[in-house]
Amino acid sequence: MAAFREYSDCDGLALARLVKNGDVTAMEVLEAAWEAIDRLNPDLNAITASMRELAERDIAAGLPDGTFRGVPIVLKDEYLFYDGFPCGYAARLGKNTRADYTSTLLRRYLKAGLVITAKANLPEFGASVTTEPVATGRTNNPWNLDRTAGGSSGGSCAAVAAGMVPVAYANDGAGSIRIPASCCGLFGLKPSRGRVPTGPVDGEYWNGLVVQHAVSRSVRDSAALLDASAGWEPGSLYSAPEKQCAYIDEVGTAPGRLRIGMTTEAPTGAPVDPECVAAVERAAGLCSELGHEVVKAVPDYDAPAVAAGIADLLSIHLAYGIDGLAAHHGRTPSADIIEASHFALAERGRALGAQRMLAILELFGSTARRAASFFETFDIWLAPTLARPPVKHGDISANDPDPNRYIQRYFDFIPFTPLANVTGNPAMSVPLYRTAGGLPVGIHFMADFGQEAMLFRLAGQLETACPWRDAHPPHGIWNDVSDAAAVAMPVPSACHGGVVPTHTRHLPALIRAGSIEAAA
Repeated sequence: MAAFREYSDCDGLALARLVKNGDVTAMEVLEAAWEAIDRLNPDLNAITASMRELAERDIAAGLPDGTFRGVPIVLKDEYLFYDGFPCGYAARLGKNTRADYTSTLLRRYLKAGLVITAKANLPEFGASVTTEPVATGRTNNPWNLDRTAGGSSGGSCAAVAAGMVPVAYANDGAGSIRIPASCCGLFGLKPSRGRVPTGPVDGEYWNGLVVQHAVSRSVRDSAALLDASAGWEPGSLYSAPEKQCAYIDEVGTAPGRLRIGMTTEAPTGAPVDPECVAAVERAAGLCSELGHEVVKAVPDYDAPAVAAGIADLLSIHLAYGIDGLAAHHGRTPSADIIEASHFALAERGRALGAQRMLAILELFGSTARRAASFFETFDIWLAPTLARPPVKHGDISANDPDPNRYIQRYFDFIPFTPLANVTGNPAMSVPLYRTAGGLPVGIHFMADFGQEAMLFRLAGQLETACPWRDAHPPHGIWNDVSDAAAVAMPVPSACHGGVVPTHTRHLPALIRAGSIEAAA
């Protein structure tokens, strides 16, 4: 890096510390971010719009002395609005759309000192589990350019995984934080419903299924960012339980002995790739080594019915959103400007009646009640984040002319993530493993409603026992650093390779920290 060597080594909090200490300026950090974007984005297509002029203006005006002062962040191009700036939803129908207000969450980001740097790519309307929109082009995975970065927050995840920025805004309606986090080897936490505001205009997204937060390379960045952004706002339809202390403090707190229910079988009956099965089995072994009780168990709910309900809800919201956007621009929705499966699903959504909509919402309510009983017995549900490692481009495409095939492949890829959206529970994807071919495999942990603190404690423990931040993708900022030692890809550790990790070098420190009883 020409700007400063430390940029490639720092997470967001470390960058903020450099700025606070006067070691670098916020403008130098922004320049480093843009050098990385300019160098890497031609291969990745993670960034679709520059916000550099706004960033320079904000820096010149003086940044607030917040937790992330001077730290660059990119925004997924939906739901998080900056007054007057384009927001096209990666859709041809959305061309020339501009925000007419600034989101409450974005105001909180600005108050924290974050520097809004660029817009990130996403699937058309943010509605798919891969990011390959016709309007803005596919986003490539930094670990393998022929593979998906996931969706719908694919551009955000590719940008963070490649080292363009340390954190990126993301949102999650059926797994859209956790899916691309798994594909790109990042930490991605979906908070509880009501934890993060959606105002000042919108009450909820997807009838409450969508929750907003971020993706990051470190657990502590995610925790500190949630500290900066969480909290009720006037008019919110939901309010998550109050946190007991700062989430950043939870990261270094021992989680105690957790009772974990584990499954490797998809509740929908979808096939699960053997490498994803093996990764969960290794994760279960790691959790046992760390002192937790792990048994096979799965929440009691009708997963195929839930998948069908989400598919119909997606169709209804596509119809509503497409018609609203078309009316705003005076355009006519057509197959010429809307991807094939999305167009067909919207047509289907217009035909679904009020009774079906009510039936979906009733199903989701009863599912939350049924799943709640699981968390009366278990603290955590452990599973693969995805049923497969990152798929090849084109395997799941919103431009598929067969919408039934598209939806089948869609939900076969993500059988584990949607439950947390239906119930409103927090859940996280943790980048503990990689396949024999070097592709990331995320491990999914879901907790009871309002229990982000438990997830951050467990994530901090896992990050210490099985570090992942030194595992860099081939297409990343680290390959541009002049120091040859920093360029080299680290040899996969036991955590990321194909053997059960023993982690003996970490046990004494964990015992001293109280994470494991000495008798273990």
